[in-house]
Amino acid sequence: MKKIVFSLIVFTMTTLTAFAGGILTNTNQSILFLKNPARDAAIGLDGVYSNPAGVVFMPEGFHIALNWQYAHQTRTITSTNPVFALGKKNGGQSVKEFEGVADAPVIPSLQGAYNKGNWSIQFNLSVPGGGGSCEFADGLGSFESVVGSIAHMLQPLGAQGYDMDSYMKGRQYYYGVQVGAAYKIYPNLSVYGGLRMLYGDATYKAKLNNIQVKTEGGYVDFADYLQGASTTVNNNLTLVNTAIAQYQAAGIDVPAELLAQQQQLEATHGSLLQLQKYAQGVNLLCNQDGVGFAPVIGVDYKVSNFNFAAKYEFKTQIRMKNESTVNEASEIAAVNKYRDGERVNEDAPALLTIGAQWKPIDIVSLNLGWHHYFDKDASWYNNTQDLLKHNTNEFLAGVEWDVNDKLNVSCGGQLTRYGLSDEYMNDMSFVVNSYSIGLGFNYKVSDNVTISAAYFQTNYENYNRNDYPTAGVSDTFTRINRVLGVGCQLDF
Repeated sequence: MKKIVFSLIVFTMTTLTAFAGGILTNTNQSILFLKNPARDAAIGLDGVYSNPAGVVFMPEGFHIALNWQYAHQTRTITSTNPVFALGKKNGGQSVKEFEGVADAPVIPSLQGAYNKGNWSIQFNLSVPGGGGSCEFADGLGSFESVVGSIAHMLQPLGAQGYDMDSYMKGRQYYYGVQVGAAYKIYPNLSVYGGLRMLYGDATYKAKLNNIQVKTEGGYVDFADYLQGASTTVNNNLTLVNTAIAQYQAAGIDVPAELLAQQQQLEATHGSLLQLQKYAQGVNLLCNQDGVGFAPVIGVDYKVSNFNFAAKYEFKTQIRMKNESTVNEASEIAAVNKYRDGERVNEDAPALLTIGAQWKPIDIVSLNLGWHHYFDKDASWYNNTQDLLKHNTNEFLAGVEWDVNDKLNVSCGGQLTRYGLSDEYMNDMSFVVNSYSIGLGFNYKVSDNVTISAAYFQTNYENYNRNDYPTAGVSDTFTRINRVLGVGCQLDF
C-alpha cells in the first residue's frame, strides 16, 4: 500500500521534451532547418548551430538573423487497466485515453556572425532543449490506476468504485548561448571552436483532489470513508483480540482462522493509517534550475561542387536544483527527484553530426545528414539512460532550389530512431520513433534583407508496452508535432 500511495506523486515527471532532435535536444533552431532539416553541410547563417565551421565561407561583413517558431504538440496515451472499470467517469470501461497538449507559442533564436578575412566570429542564442509546457487536464493513466487500485483493495470494506479529479502540468526551458570562432586554414578547409552554456528552468505542478469512494449509499468523500472504515476495522480488531485473549486465558489453543483474521485486520488497519495523510489529495509544486557548459568543435571541407562538414557537441553536465513542496525523502526513489534541495542529473548528451551537400547545378543543392546522440554516456536521474537499448540516430535528406535571384524554396525530411525499451517507456515522460517533413522558402526583399517562412511536422509511431506484472495492463504511446516559423536575416 505504501508503494501505491507514494506513486501518486511520481506522475509529475512529465515534461515537454524536444520538438525536433534527440531525447533532450532541440535541433530546430532556425527557420532554415524547418524548411530543410538536412543543414549539416550547408553554408548559411544558421550554420552557427548546424555547421559553424562553414559560416566562414559566407561573404565578409556582419550577418544577423532573428527566428520565431510556434510549436504545438499532442501526446496520447491509451491505457488499459481493469481497475479503470471502477471509475465513475469511465462507464465501466477498462480502456481510457489520456491526452496531453504541449504548446510553445514563442521559440526564439538569434544567430550572428562577423566575417573578416579568414576569420568568422559567431554567436547563437536559442532554446536547445525543452521549449514549452505540457498539460494533462485529466491526469495520467499511471496516476488514475493508483486510485483505482486503492478502490479495488478497499472492496472488502464495502468500496464499489471511485471518482477523482486530477491535473498535471510540466514546463521546461533550456536557454542556450553559444559563442565561437571559425578559421579558414586553406581556401577549402576551415575549423571551428566554441563554448556553449545551457541554463535550465523548469516547473512541475500536480493536483489530485475530490477523491470519492462509491459505497452502497452512494459516493462519499475519501476522508470520511477512511474515518468510517478505520472505525469499523478497529471495532472488529477489538472483538478479535478479545476473543484471542479469552482462548489464551483458558489455556486453549487459539484457532488458526482467528489468528489469520487478526493478521488481516492489523494489515488493513496499517494500510488505512498510511492513506490518512493523503485523504485530502496531493498538491505538488516543484521549481528547478541549473546551468552547464560544454565545448563545441567543427570542420568544413569543400571540393569541387561538394561540401562536407562535421560537428561535435560535448556532453553538457547539468544539475537541476529543486525548490519544492516535497520536503522529506520518499520510499520511492523517483519521488526524490522533486524533493526540496535535491540536485537532479539532467545532462544534455554529446552530439555528433556529419553532413554532405552536392550541387549538381548552381541553382540546386542536395543535402544529406546524420546525427548521433550519445544518450547512454549522459547522466540522467536514477540512471534512466541505462534503460535505453542504444543511442539515438537521425537520418536527414533535403533539396533546395534557387528559383531566381530572390526566391529559394526547399524541402526535406528527418528519420529519428531512439533506443527505446519497455523498461524506459512510461506515460510520465516518453519519446517515440518518428519521421518529420519540412518545407518553406526564402525571399530576398533587398540586398540586405531576406525573409523566411516554413512549416515542419513530425509524425510518430505507436509504441506498445505490455510488460507490466499485472495481467491485462498495457499502454500505447504516440504523439504528433507541428511547427510554424518565420525569420528575417540582415547582411551588412
